[in-house]
Amino acid sequence: MKPYRVLLYYIYTPIENPAQYREEHHLLCLRLNLLGRIIVAPEGLNGTVSGLTADCEAYMAALHADPRFATIDFKVEEHDHHAFQKLHVRQKEEIVNSDLPVNPLEQTGKHLEPEEFRRLKNDPDVVLVDMRSNYEHSVGRFKGAVTFDMENLRELPEHVHEIEHLKDKKIVTYCTGGIKCEKASAYLLSRGFQNVYQLHGGIIKYGLEAGGEDFEGQCYVFDNRLTVDVNHVNPKVVSTCYRCGKTTSRMINCASPACNNHVTLCDDCGWEHAGTCSDACKEDPNLRAYDGTGYYSKQSEGYTPALGFKSRKGQESAELRQ
Repeated sequence: MKPYRVLLYYIYTPIENPAQYREEHHLLCLRLNLLGRIIVAPEGLNGTVSGLTADCEAYMAALHADPRFATIDFKVEEHDHHAFQKLHVRQKEEIVNSDLPVNPLEQTGKHLEPEEFRRLKNDPDVVLVDMRSNYEHSVGRFKGAVTFDMENLRELPEHVHEIEHLKDKKIVTYCTGGIKCEKASAYLLSRGFQNVYQLHGGIIKYGLEAGGEDFEGQCYVFDNRLTVDVNHVNPKVVSTCYRCGKTTSRMINCASPACNNHVTLCDDCGWEHAGTCSDACKEDPNLRAYDGTGYYSKQSEGYTPALGFKSRKGQESAELRQ
């Protein structure tokens, strides 16, 4: 058993004073030596954190003891070490950026547990729809799923016409941990789709609880692992190297900070091209040192773990506006 845990979770629940709770939550994470990214908003809580097993257990117990968060469904993965290098607890308007005019507490697609999803996914009346960004589904997606060429969920309204002809089908949405589907499925319902479902807990929970059957490739995650294996039944690589075209599921961030594109890059091209996605990026005078992982911690001037961005005047408020 590995000594660390990575926790992925979200919950839509009213938080009356998100600024105050952000402070409380930050202190909780500091006390438990957790690292990661957490968003606090009036509509709820969304986070991915890593820490030693005992610290993660204490964190989950603390949140479940709060009536607002008693029903949080944690996705728990084992890891050899921290999956993050810093702790960021931010206050924002939404726990996932969407700008969609919906409220998941009022209406959302029917939740399918992993085993239900596994049984239903091959039904000829079912259409799987990926609600993730293009760089996420480029490295892994469910067999036969519809994907959209979008950078983020805010662009969903621009792509709904691509599945308008499927309104008589059972639409099953999915994403990494389930959070995007809460709003995406609600939006589809508002657009006249009748039979809308969502994979509860997302790809990660499906892999943990149902073996990940028919998820082809790897699942992109928002920590320094970049991608994780999900399918333990019939795995298949579906992505190719951005540079040479060789089959690979290896995802990196371009070493050029001016680019920072998320691309698949085979190990050979990674070393040959210093972790860059193009020759122009390779000439960037601020090129980051490539260490074989393709992950680079975001540089945060004025950041301290205990205070976040408070030590740099105006930085925290700027972060909150993003």
